[in-house]
Amino acid sequence: TIRSKHLDAITHTFLSIIKAARMNVDIFHIHGVGPSLLAWLPKILRPKAKVVVTFHCIDRHHQKWNFIARTMLQIGEWMACKVPDATIAVSKTIQDYCHMGYGANAIYVPNGTPIPLEGADPSHLEAFGLTPYRYLMMCARLVRHKGQHTLIAAWKTLQKTRPELTENIKLAIVGGSSFTDGYVEELKSMTKDDSSIIMTGVQTGEPLKSLFTHSYAAVHPSVSEGLPIAILEAMSYGKCVLSSDIPENLEITEENGLSFRRDDISDLAQKMALLLERPDVVSSVGTDARAFVAKSYD
Repeated sequence: TIRSKHLDAITHTFLSIIKAARMNVDIFHIHGVGPSLLAWLPKILRPKAKVVVTFHCIDRHHQKWNFIARTMLQIGEWMACKVPDATIAVSKTIQDYCHMGYGANAIYVPNGTPIPLEGADPSHLEAFGLTPYRYLMMCARLVRHKGQHTLIAAWKTLQKTRPELTENIKLAIVGGSSFTDGYVEELKSMTKDDSSIIMTGVQTGEPLKSLFTHSYAAVHPSVSEGLPIAILEAMSYGKCVLSSDIPENLEITEENGLSFRRDDISDLAQKMALLLERPDVVSSVGTDARAFVAKSYD
């Protein structure tokens, strides 16, 4: 691939399609509206094969893209809905968008997550200076539409207005850059004088499992999603999730989580205060959330 924000996905997709065609595959499965710009290519290289596209998210709404990139992503949306033999939507919100915007009868196949059945070693938390059940957690790529800056601002507001609630509580932000180094530097600048905010970087495997398992609750303040796997993961661990009230989040959290008004720092701070004041609510909602994910998204 060509490692740049604008060329990484599309060059990888092109080379993957070429390789798959040489392997005489029967089905090409393309993920995302950006790579869908090449949904026509398999039909030329291997006409007898079927092409399936999964529409994960309305990527052109993400702030990191310029006008040209957003235009190309919108063309990719059209391709994703018009060119393949079948289009999959990962959420009912995306399914409706495909139908209303492009007249496509997308098939609803939601994102999913396994249900953890074993505990996790809390010793992994020591590297981050975290104590079990004494931190709120957010897990997402460090890109502006995920809303880490909103969360940090709300946390600082809560520290000023309700210091008794945040004493000995930390905020763990898990994730790394996605060609968004400028935004990462902005977040580091916001957190440099606050030892209660821990930027863990990218985590996988046992450390990530431990971070989810031993968190008090999870927060997800994004302004654009498809069907957020990070929320499903947190719920699968039995965590109460506080999410922004965008439709894609509410599809999961409206009846099995808590929500706040998107981009509203004050409302987010108030809802985080509720989390810290009511451990009984956090426990009850988390238990129901785990059962909900096990039933509908495993």
